Amino acid sequence: MSKYEYDLGILGGGAAGLTAAAGAAQFGAKTILIEKSPRLGGDCLHFGCIPSKTLIRTAKVAALIRRAREFGLPEADLGPIDLGAVMDRVKSVIEMIQEHDSPQRFCALGAEVAFGGASFVDAHSVELAGRRISAARWIIATGSAPALPPVEGLESVPYLTNETLFDERRLPGKLIVLGGGPVGLELAQAMGRLGAGVTVVEFADQILGAEDADMAAISRRRLEQEGITILTSTRAIRAAYADGQVSLTIGTATGAETRVITAAALLVAAGRRPNTEGLGLDNAGVIHTARGIPIDARTRTNIPHIYACGDVNGQFPFTHVAGYEAGVALANAVLHLPRRVDYGKIGWCTYTDPEISSIGLNEKRAQKEGIPYRVWEESFADNDRAMVMGETEGKIKLLASPAGKMLGCQIVGANAGELIHEWVMAMSGGVKLSTLAQAVHIYPTLSEISKRVSGKPFAEKIFSDRTRSVLKFIFSLKGRACSGS
Repeated sequence: MSKYEYDLGILGGGAAGLTAAAGAAQFGAKTILIEKSPRLGGDCLHFGCIPSKTLIRTAKVAALIRRAREFGLPEADLGPIDLGAVMDRVKSVIEMIQEHDSPQRFCALGAEVAFGGASFVDAHSVELAGRRISAARWIIATGSAPALPPVEGLESVPYLTNETLFDERRLPGKLIVLGGGPVGLELAQAMGRLGAGVTVVEFADQILGAEDADMAAISRRRLEQEGITILTSTRAIRAAYADGQVSLTIGTATGAETRVITAAALLVAAGRRPNTEGLGLDNAGVIHTARGIPIDARTRTNIPHIYACGDVNGQFPFTHVAGYEAGVALANAVLHLPRRVDYGKIGWCTYTDPEISSIGLNEKRAQKEGIPYRVWEESFADNDRAMVMGETEGKIKLLASPAGKMLGCQIVGANAGELIHEWVMAMSGGVKLSTLAQAVHIYPTLSEISKRVSGKPFAEKIFSDRTRSVLKFIFSLKGRACSGS
């Protein structure tokens, strides 16, 4: 008989924790899932993916209505937007999904669910409200929270984050967004489309710093066309609040040429910090840093029977990665299979309009790693379905080795988050570019853009001057019938 009460203990009821709990219980492992907040679902359900994408959808409908004349329809006037009604819809979507994350569902699967703040007392035990809980193995999946940048006076200002924005009922006339990453830009565009005047302040020299500059530039162009002011290479120095207005002193990245901008509200979206405080990690001997809990390829911490999955390990802050890591941890912890993570096949998407998605290497990462590559591109402006939809802005960019092996793909354009999955499957399954190029894609679809770009490396060879010369010699071809420019 095991000396531990449970086979597997899990701290955190977000994407990683829920995935691990459901899988472990169904495999027959006695499992307990402990969540600090009163509800399961984690940041993604309550403050991240679901509410933000619901808000983005509403904002996109508003933007489409304003474009009515482009589609041959009468001009439409939305009038003032009731932010409270918009947020009511956001909450209704959260509640619908919450039903799938109920304690009753996990109990039915065989996993016990407990609520409250748990803290390690040793490497196998935690304490929860005076109760000592022991498990043979643990998964830490406590996620992350918004990080506060070092801005003087910020803590004394009533700032918003993704954890508080969706409780707002009144649309601010002006909004400052501190941070030009995915979260900041998604919410900036959504709030701008609902009627707020938005200024984005970003310290780096481009928005969406992980993306190639040419791809990020397309996103920036659309945002600025919609009236959003974007200040890059700009440092936030000091924040203050008076008479219902937030004032932010900003300067260049080097601190020179300061000026003050004001708004009714300030949204802080300048990165994330791992939720490790209060976990008693030192009592368990688990190494942790300000960036998170370091893990190996099997998602293990330095303590072999303790795993860390999701945002808390500081790897990739995406919900789908949290679920993926939890599956790897589950295979190792419960099935004792030496499964390893492979982040090279992880894709992601930023849900601005146009969306921007990526899988594998882009130029920035290839150059950093010293990997030789070639680039082929195809424009949405040359895609018939994009023309039909009125969504011709954007492009797809394919990176391949000099020998023609696929290295990565980036897409900025309509439905990029859906289009990238053809490339996710290709890279995950080792599909050759020639296979993609030969596949018959349905017409007219945006997906044809993938077929066209995958065929470009072969078109160079197939339709080369040398090929034409050989065919002309063998088959006595007569050559061009028209020499127009």
